[in-house]
Amino acid sequence: MTAFKGERPHRPQVDPLRALRAPDDPPWDVYLTGTVFLDIIFTGLDSAPVRGTESWARGMGSSPGGVANMATALARLGLKTSLAAAFGDDHYGEYCWDALEQGEGIDLSTSRTVLGWHSPVTVSMAYEGERTMVSHGHEAPPEQSAPQCAPPARAAVASLAPGVRAPWIAQAAGKGTRIFADVGWDETGAWDLAGLPDLAHCEAFLPNAAEAMRYTRAECPRAAARALTEHVPVAVVTLGAEGAYAVDGRTGETAEVPAIAVEAMDPTGAGDVFVAGFVTGTLAHWPLADRLAFAGLTAALSVQEFGGSLSAPGWAEIAAWWRRVQSVDRQDPAALRRYAFLEDFLPKDHVSPWPLRRAVPTIGFRRSA
Repeated sequence: MTAFKGERPHRPQVDPLRALRAPDDPPWDVYLTGTVFLDIIFTGLDSAPVRGTESWARGMGSSPGGVANMATALARLGLKTSLAAAFGDDHYGEYCWDALEQGEGIDLSTSRTVLGWHSPVTVSMAYEGERTMVSHGHEAPPEQSAPQCAPPARAAVASLAPGVRAPWIAQAAGKGTRIFADVGWDETGAWDLAGLPDLAHCEAFLPNAAEAMRYTRAECPRAAARALTEHVPVAVVTLGAEGAYAVDGRTGETAEVPAIAVEAMDPTGAGDVFVAGFVTGTLAHWPLADRLAFAGLTAALSVQEFGGSLSAPGWAEIAAWWRRVQSVDRQDPAALRRYAFLEDFLPKDHVSPWPLRRAVPTIGFRRSA
């Protein structure tokens, strides 16, 4: 038995789309598909492991990973999230399924358990604000691939791969689903935008600075973002410690928001949380700069916990951060104004913490009655 059987999923206390919802809305706010990993995370390492030696970590946790990072971040921000993924026919797969469905309230009606297939696993070691990962897994059988037709949703998040076309993206976009995409490192070294055929169906593309500059041959990330708007309406380029820069090619609007300085424990999943924050702000019809600031804030809050999916913040944590920064003496007025838009979404009274699940050393504990 896993820790989540029979438990009711926790629900966020804020619905960012409340004012926009209507009876004829699609059943899901966001759809996504991909591979779910079982993540094992070691933290508190003083340095990278040295060959031929044994290293001891001061912290360890286990949590669903891979596409589960994005799905959990979206669900914790109050979006109705549907995930299509293959789950292993093992204890790891059962744990990940229950953690997402029962623990986070994510719809898994289009997901499936593959008999005789073991869960992919990633071991992540976090140190000096960076991470090193070792993964193992096998492709799920072809007949267990994602559904040809995505369920109706306001938006979908896709991870583009060079030279690969995912038919569901064009199908979903054709039915009005807004597609947000990130991209992985191009192992071929071609860095050719023509090799990302599904980019033509996307509303927003969110690469990091290195990826954006390689794809556009631009000399700086901001020029790369502007160049990308020739291929996609909205380009968002993450700049690491400098924050993020975005351009809306339809309106010419630009926005740049600095990063929030925090003490990072584990950066695993921060990029996924950033995308989830940007998608949330977009679906809520926020201005570009507010979307960018919210994405950066949620990502910053996530790196203070460890474990990709279970480090994602909820609205109670966002509210706690906002109260805390307002209480600091001689706080920069401009910085406070930058996040003042949160007042329109956070409850006016005290937000009681809801018990967000965090990565724990083992997945075998039973919960006491």
